[in-house]
Formats: sequence, structure tokens, C-alpha cells
Amino acid sequence: MSTQPASTSRQHSGAEPPFADRAGSARPAVSVGLLIGICLVAANLRTPLTGVGALLPEIEHGSGLTSSWGGLLSTLPLLTFAATSPLVARASHQWGSARLLVAALGALAVGTVVRSLPSVICLFAGTVLLSAAIAFGNVLLPALIRRSVPAHRIQSVSALYVTVMGLMAAVSSGISAPLAHSVPGSWHTALAWGVAFTVAALLAWLPRIRGDRPQASTGATHTPVPWRSRLAWQVTLFMGLQSLAFYTAIAWLPSILADRGTSSTAAGWMLFYYQVVSLAASSLLPLLTRGRHDQRWTAAGASLLAAGGFTVLVTAPSLAVLACTLLGLGGGACLVLALTFQSQRAGTSGEAAALAGMAQSVGYLVAAAGPLLLGIVHDTTHSWTVPLAVLAVLGIATAVAGHGAGQDRHLGRPAR
Repeated sequence: MSTQPASTSRQHSGAEPPFADRAGSARPAVSVGLLIGICLVAANLRTPLTGVGALLPEIEHGSGLTSSWGGLLSTLPLLTFAATSPLVARASHQWGSARLLVAALGALAVGTVVRSLPSVICLFAGTVLLSAAIAFGNVLLPALIRRSVPAHRIQSVSALYVTVMGLMAAVSSGISAPLAHSVPGSWHTALAWGVAFTVAALLAWLPRIRGDRPQASTGATHTPVPWRSRLAWQVTLFMGLQSLAFYTAIAWLPSILADRGTSSTAAGWMLFYYQVVSLAASSLLPLLTRGRHDQRWTAAGASLLAAGGFTVLVTAPSLAVLACTLLGLGGGACLVLALTFQSQRAGTSGEAAALAGMAQSVGYLVAAAGPLLLGIVHDTTHSWTVPLAVLAVLGIATAVAGHGAGQDRHLGRPAR
């Protein structure tokens, strides 16, 4: 596979704002208002989804869904991400990134409300609508950061929004079930509480659409998805494999620990501990790597930490705290790097949107398959040993992809 020609990158640079040069030296300092807007969007990228797992028993009981349909409800967002993400770059070119983000936030608010209505059809239709809106936000945010943030601040801002995203995801997981028992409407109301953050994000971004000009109106050529770029595939595989590890751990870690003698309560707290360590790693990574443009060994090392966590679960299951610590440290760092690369490895915001669409489309498809396939392997072997060994091997593959994605270069340009 060959990288995209450098001329392609230069073709689009004329449509960038003057502060969006490749070096990032002419960009203004990041405003507080922009950071607040980014954080409010980040607060909506997992909050509507993570509370569903805690509410699933009540949803199945209240709506009459079988376990299979409940599993589909949990997997549907990832499948929607994979199907929707490739559409975002072209839509952004036609309408403008900020305008499209505002529209996505509006759709997210509508989808959240529709999902909470007392109808199974609305439950699934609302889930698809809000998941598609979140997919737009997932792809647009790296592009907006690439356009608006100095190059040396991209990783710090990415880490900030990942931290907010993870914190709100944990809060949603924790309060959804208690909320369902204390408010009128039970789980229907609990599914909709996050709409308050959606409205706040919508209000924060509305003023920013005034100066947002669609690239199509400037005569700029639409940036194609870089399917033939080796660097793009390295970023994509790194995104997909680290997502697979994360969603598999979220889905199966309590079951794995319980199968090895841990009580269900303790297993639940270990899952919480894993997420807390992951948040800490996401927050600290920019401080530890400040000033480093080459992230090859950082990405490879973080991937191997996660692989080590799965290895500990196989070889020494009694050391669950150590395993979850390694998984959290590696997984949290990998998530920040995976999202950062989608901005850093692009030369323009158009390339960032195209790269993010590719990485997240393939990545979430891989992530959706992971928990299902690992569950099938477990059912076939009646043991977690083979699934965990597979995850450890995939961790090595993640390190290889991360080493390639972490090199200091842009699409269509050689490494520095």
C-alpha cells in the first residue's frame, strides 16, 4: 500500500483557515470557550450508551425483550458507528464541521428522547438515531481539534476530552440504575437524563456556526478517504484493536473474574477500578510525553501493558488487581493516542475528518465483533484461557500497529 501523494495534501491546504498550517505555529492560543465546547461534546459521546448496561435487566423485564434482543441493543451502537463514520467527512465538506456538529447534537437530543418513550420500536429507533449522531461527533471532534488547536497542544486537548468522556461514562454507569428506582418513569427516565448535557453542548456550539464556511463553497476539493495509505491503515488498526480490547474488557471482565472465584460484588468493583486507572492514564499521558513528537514507543509500550494485563489473568488469576492496573494503564494511554493520531497524522482538517472516518468505521466494526467472538470461543472451550490468550496476542499486534501509527509524519509526507 502506498501513501497518499504529497500534492494531494497541498491541494486541500488552501481551504484551511490561516491558523491551520501544518506546523501549527500561526494558530492562536486555545480559548477557554473552545475548551468548554469540546468538553461538553465529549460529555455526550459515551454518556447515552454506558448506562444501558446497568439498566438492561430492567429494560428486558419492562419491555419483554429476550436476552438476545438485549444483546443486540448493546451491540447496535457499535454497528451504527461503523456504518455511519465513513459518511461524516463528505458531509463535513458540504456543510462545514461546526454546522454539522450542531446538527448532530440536535439529532442526539431527539434520539435520546425518542429512545426513552414507552415503545420497543422507539427504543431501537432512538438508539440508532443517537448512535449515528454520536458517530458524527466522534469523527468531527478530531477534525475540529486539528483545525483549531496548535499542533503541540493536540495531545493535551485530546487527553482532556477523553478524560471528560470517560468520567461521564463512569458516572452514567453508576447513577442510571439508582436513578431508575427514584424517579417517575423508571428506566425510561433514566435513559434520558443525559439530554441536559446535549442541550448544553448545542448552546455552546451554536455561536460557532457563524464563521463556519463549507469547504465546497470555497471550491476546495473533497478529501477522499485514504484507503491506500499505509499510515492510515496503521492508525486504523491501532484504533480498532485497542477498541476491541476495551469493549471486550467492559463486557467480559466481571465474568472472567467471577469464573476464577471472585464474588460478583468484588468483580464489579474491579471493573470500576479498571476504569479509574484508565482515566488516570488518559490524564497523565500528555504530562509524561510533553514535547515528544515521535510516539512510536509510547504506543507500543502502552499496548504491551494491556497485553500484560490479559497475560496475568491467564497465568496468575489471583493477581486481579495487578491485571486490572496493567489493563487500565495500557488501555487509557492507547485510547488517548488512538484519538490523537487521527488529528496529528493529518495535514489538514479535511484529512483529519477523512482519516477519523476511516479509523472509526473499521475500528468500531472490529470492536463490535470482539466481545461476540470472544464469547463464542469461551462457549466452545468452556474456559477463559484461550480467549485471554487471544487478547494477549492481539495486544502484541496492537503494539506493532501503534509503533507505525506513532511515527512523526503526516499522510502523504515522509517521517521527520
